[in-house]
Amino acid sequence: MVFHTEQADSSTRQEQSVPSKLADEDWAAIERLLPEHWQAKARELHALRRTRGVADAAALLRVMLIHIAQGCGLRETAQRARLGGIAALSDVAVLKRLRHCASWFEWMGSQLRQQWMPAALKASQALRPCWGNYCIRLVDGTMVSEPGASGSKWRLHYSVQWPSLRADEVIVSTSKEGETLRRFTVLPGEVLVADRGFANPPGVAHVHDAGGAVVVRTNLVTLPLKTAQGQPLGILECVSALETGQCGAWPAYVSHGKRLIAGRLCAVKKDAASALKARQRVTRESQRNGTELQPRTLLAADYVLVFTTVGDELSAAEVLDLYRARWQIELVFKRLKSLAGLGHLKKHDPRAARAWLQGKLLVALLIDALRVAGEAFPPWGYIELTGNRSATGEQGANENEKSVPVAGVLADA
Repeated sequence: MVFHTEQADSSTRQEQSVPSKLADEDWAAIERLLPEHWQAKARELHALRRTRGVADAAALLRVMLIHIAQGCGLRETAQRARLGGIAALSDVAVLKRLRHCASWFEWMGSQLRQQWMPAALKASQALRPCWGNYCIRLVDGTMVSEPGASGSKWRLHYSVQWPSLRADEVIVSTSKEGETLRRFTVLPGEVLVADRGFANPPGVAHVHDAGGAVVVRTNLVTLPLKTAQGQPLGILECVSALETGQCGAWPAYVSHGKRLIAGRLCAVKKDAASALKARQRVTRESQRNGTELQPRTLLAADYVLVFTTVGDELSAAEVLDLYRARWQIELVFKRLKSLAGLGHLKKHDPRAARAWLQGKLLVALLIDALRVAGEAFPPWGYIELTGNRSATGEQGANENEKSVPVAGVLADA
């Protein structure tokens, strides 16, 4: 009888050790995705000031991922970390630690984008020959707020490469700071695709001066277009001859300061059903804002108007086709809010809210990095990990290579 009891106890201990072993192996896979010197940065950016209750930066990040990635409350996070032998922190201590992690999370996110995003550019170049010379970026903004009418609000400015849909720049600001292309870092050869909220002369000039190009939705007001002589461009007069589904392009200029930035107005006429919906929408907006609806506004609703500084190597139809891809970033926001839980803040003070947001974005970038690395995963779900990098960044010898499972790496962080 005693023998059976000891055998049962032994089996129980073995079963209890399996989840812990899997969690450690999964965490090793996550660590391989993180940028170099990430643990040292925790101290440099004051995320880890002391090691009371938490041994090092790795333990701190694991605790934060339990709270942010898995959505556990502060008390449950503290309990899981203690039972898993990761850290000994109270729920109050977890919140205090989180408040100091925003800059650390932001730094790791920026490094992850630099480390894992180059593959996205190759994907976009292979998609269509006419876009092979460009790096296409879809940019947009969205609001994130606490539940309730009095909750704080934050604005997320987001840029993804297309067609990979991998984030290459993320900016968190207060809700009082509006959307503008000037927030984004632009490199030569990049094309920024944005909706009409970004259509303004300073933003177009910012991208143009950096060597990039824009494809932005416009209307009769937000982005005043000029002729080569600096006179207002008759937009409706240009597009009036278009038939349903027909595309057209006309030279157009944006005035900024004392100069004119050359580009094109590209337009397509909507079908009757789409035009009717657009007219109804602008009518509702006019009624809601208490303004008088202008006849020209109703006429403009029959067309999709896009301004671009991309050269003539792209036809009007190709430019408009490229603008249609902008909807993909809306789907990215839906996934972030529904799957990653980014839709509603759970923090009530600005420091914790900002850190929580940066942590959610870090989780999303880790998932993107797993997707990139996953292209090379063998069928059995293990990624070959070489030995630790040396001080010069070179990989270890082949005899130090090991395999680490990648399934569920975030589930058991």
